[in-house]
Amino acid sequence: MKKYFAQLRPLERRLAVAVLVVLFLVLNYVFIWPHFSDWSRLQYRLDDTLRKQKLYQTTIAQSANYRVLVKKMEGQGGAVAPEDQAINFIRTIDSQSARSGVGIVNMSRQMTRTNEFFVEVAQSINVTAGDQQLVDFLYKLGSDASMIRVHDLELQPDPAHQHLNANIRLIASYQKAAPKGNSKNTTATLK
Repeated sequence: MKKYFAQLRPLERRLAVAVLVVLFLVLNYVFIWPHFSDWSRLQYRLDDTLRKQKLYQTTIAQSANYRVLVKKMEGQGGAVAPEDQAINFIRTIDSQSARSGVGIVNMSRQMTRTNEFFVEVAQSINVTAGDQQLVDFLYKLGSDASMIRVHDLELQPDPAHQHLNANIRLIASYQKAAPKGNSKNTTATLK
């Protein structure tokens, strides 16, 4: 390489060095300079991971307190046997509609959905009532200890414009029954 470089004239040497410098700069621009910010991104990710780890560890350290709170909340409220939930739900709707003066026109089939803590029972009903009676009916359903709430509400006036026709989807949440004999195993596993 030295022999080839020595045979070049001074102008050709300068041109060859300039081409090598430009090639070096282009290669740096393409492959090296885009990675200058990698260190700061890596540092940010490390800080974020350490912050999350600290948050998770404090939450895990408080798991005994959470277990006590869950046990306390499980003991609150009226428990309804799983086989009586559907009947209790319909009975509550019927009794509140009779007290409020709301006429139930139609009831659809009940749908049941469960999660870790609750069994949710959904019921769609069509009712006819005056303004005050409908508001009273919905208010009493929500304020009762039955854990019933309105999920969807669709209102139209009746043809004579004397009453309201309402399509209401009600949802009741019932406490899920804990498996018997499994609570000791769960406590031992979590420790």
